[in-house]
Amino acid sequence: MAPELRHLRYLLAVAEHGNFTRAAEELHISQPTLSQQIRQLERAVGVPLLDRSGRAVRLTDAGAAYLPHARRALQDLAAAERAVHDVTDLSRGSLRLAVTPTFTAYVVGPLTALLHARHPGITLFLRELPQDRIEPGLLADELDLGIAFHGAHLSGLAATDLFTERLSLVVGDLHPHAGRTDPLSLDELAATRLALLSTDFATRVHIDAHLAGHAVRPDVAVEATSIIALTEIVRHTPLATVLPDALTRDRPGLHTVPLTPALPTRTVTLLHRESGYRSAAARAFTGLAREWAHTQLPPQHSADGTDNF
Repeated sequence: MAPELRHLRYLLAVAEHGNFTRAAEELHISQPTLSQQIRQLERAVGVPLLDRSGRAVRLTDAGAAYLPHARRALQDLAAAERAVHDVTDLSRGSLRLAVTPTFTAYVVGPLTALLHARHPGITLFLRELPQDRIEPGLLADELDLGIAFHGAHLSGLAATDLFTERLSLVVGDLHPHAGRTDPLSLDELAATRLALLSTDFATRVHIDAHLAGHAVRPDVAVEATSIIALTEIVRHTPLATVLPDALTRDRPGLHTVPLTPALPTRTVTLLHRESGYRSAAARAFTGLAREWAHTQLPPQHSADGTDNF
């Protein structure tokens, strides 16, 4: 008997959980049925794929060699199904998009509005993830596109640069620097109480690296995992934060103060797999994102160093 697709799904579930009971619960089948199906697969391939001798079920050497091919087969099948249902006129379809948390605050809304206005039949599945989870998700075909920062990406990914992002000090009406136009020195920044993103955010790593390079230790009064929380804290307290200029520009109660030396700019990029099927929705969104970056964002510099506008 040749292996069937259900056998591959069952093997992946057992390998992921290391336990027949939990895998059976996830698959909504009985444990005896799952065990029987795995043994059918092992008879079909001619070798044991799972080691059942310990408390946890583990892959044998043969199982470890077999599993990536099983996973790839299921991914290819899913891509084929999406290709069959993909409509090139974009009257329907779906897009799986992930963004790093910073972009939820000022990129997602306008891009979703543009996508819905142009292609209302496209369903958007949006996830907010750190970049180190976006890239494996793209390679595993769990995502179609990711908006993140330019840099050294995992092998197999391609990047389309969209725009450069500048960061500045942001204060509220209660802060003494509200309305200030002269650049704030890093010595002055060291004496400014701050509310910043927590250290597991790429933006915080970027800020800390810049300050450490100038021997400045920030006075952090609040750490948060939410951009919205930071902006609300700044609005209602005399604390300051550091955020992208585009996020706070023209927002009531928030004032941008330039820093000197300024934080290095970052290139925002759209990530996708180099190979494999790319849906019409993913291709259309790429075009919309580039269009929006060049026509809707405030004046800034493109990735090649020239003015966008």
